[in-house]
Amino acid sequence: MADEKLPARSEDFSEWYNQLVLRAELADYAPVRGCMVVRPYGWALWENIQAALDRRFKATGHQNAAFPMLIPRSFIEKERRHVEGFSPELAVVTIGGGETLAEPLVLRPTSETIIGHMWSKWIQSYRDLPVLMNLWNNVVRWELRTKLFLRTLEFYWQEGHTAHATREEAERETRQMLDIYADFAVTDAAIPVIPGRKSEAEKFAGAETTYSIEAMMGDGKALQAATSHFLGQNFSRAFEIQYLDPKGQLQYCWTTSWGLSTRFIGAIIMVHGDDQGLILPPRLAPIQAVIVPIFRNDEEKAAVLAAADRLRAALAAAGIRVKLDDREGVSPGWKFNDWEMRGVPLRVELGPKDLARQSCVVARRDRPGKRGKSSVPLDGMTGAISRMLEEIQQSLYERALHFRDSRTRETPTYEELRSAVETGFALAFWCGGGECEARIKEETKATMRCIPLVQVEASGHCVVCRRPSQERALFGKAY
Repeated sequence: MADEKLPARSEDFSEWYNQLVLRAELADYAPVRGCMVVRPYGWALWENIQAALDRRFKATGHQNAAFPMLIPRSFIEKERRHVEGFSPELAVVTIGGGETLAEPLVLRPTSETIIGHMWSKWIQSYRDLPVLMNLWNNVVRWELRTKLFLRTLEFYWQEGHTAHATREEAERETRQMLDIYADFAVTDAAIPVIPGRKSEAEKFAGAETTYSIEAMMGDGKALQAATSHFLGQNFSRAFEIQYLDPKGQLQYCWTTSWGLSTRFIGAIIMVHGDDQGLILPPRLAPIQAVIVPIFRNDEEKAAVLAAADRLRAALAAAGIRVKLDDREGVSPGWKFNDWEMRGVPLRVELGPKDLARQSCVVARRDRPGKRGKSSVPLDGMTGAISRMLEEIQQSLYERALHFRDSRTRETPTYEELRSAVETGFALAFWCGGGECEARIKEETKATMRCIPLVQVEASGHCVVCRRPSQERALFGKAY
């Protein structure tokens, strides 16, 4: 399928995305509507995302754990706002082993409730705090409209959960994890993000405050890339998570939760991809460099393959994720197209003439055509490849940042906001009122993505009602 053209990204972004996910073998549709099968190439990308985040989590003292997928329905109902937020999305088990269950079980939409139940047993004293946990698991939310990676009934993610002795400590944790997500997005995924606070209407069910990082996709729409929630004492009161403080007084814990899911793969596709397919940031790409041998006969084949394998071994020894494409029955040109569609950052072409010159041709995925090709000596190849991968990483970030900034407008009037959200983001003063937020959503189909943490010091008037305002909010149409 590598020789078949994808739909043009500029003409049908949605179909371009759908076809690319399937043809690059990232995922496929499962027999159950709304579910997906993540294929090995897609899972390798997710594993690299996991490794980049897990390293950061452990560096800040978090430990991984595992909790059951089945949760008693009564647990969900203990936190009233939580059940109100998730009730339409719950998948409920009522029969087990051929018998009707005494109490229905919920397939976890998130794990705050089961964790709260267990923490109420484990946390007794201030000496037990803080508790810093992270889970790598799958969750189920009964979505009506689904799209591979972006929104599925079942998806994979990490969900962090922490318990603290004080409000201040829990609030610091919430912001720390938001910063970790932003650093990962920029440093590893080459995706510029806007960290901010969610409005009351958009915050997580049961949270006091929700923060998110918002990213702009290649069609100008927004994607909520990760969230971090300050839960206050809502869940600790519902589940009696208490501790004895140094004075012997019983206190409720302050808790947080935070998560990033496989929808981030969708963000990588939509931010960096082009009409030829994926363009993967080198730090997360399953394969950073692919070697394509070129030969015409058996004599050339033996010499080229031997040299290609030596090069593969040298690159692998230098820590570069490399693959030698020695498939038979397909032409080098077919392989070029195939790896281009799969977004491999660098392609190394090696043939008899290259061997004679003791060099090879390296093609950068972020620069199409001849502009991205250069001849590189085999001597010192590992250093040259490493430098190119860093250049590509930086180039992808700068390109994405330029695109986002070029489609983000400050909009002092409502008409300007309506126009801006058709192609990108609108930054506008907002009074904080739910009615103004709801009107924008109803009339423009754009939602408030967040109230950016970084605010230009100024005051203005709400873009809708014209009342005095001290904060700008970010609006955009979203996935």
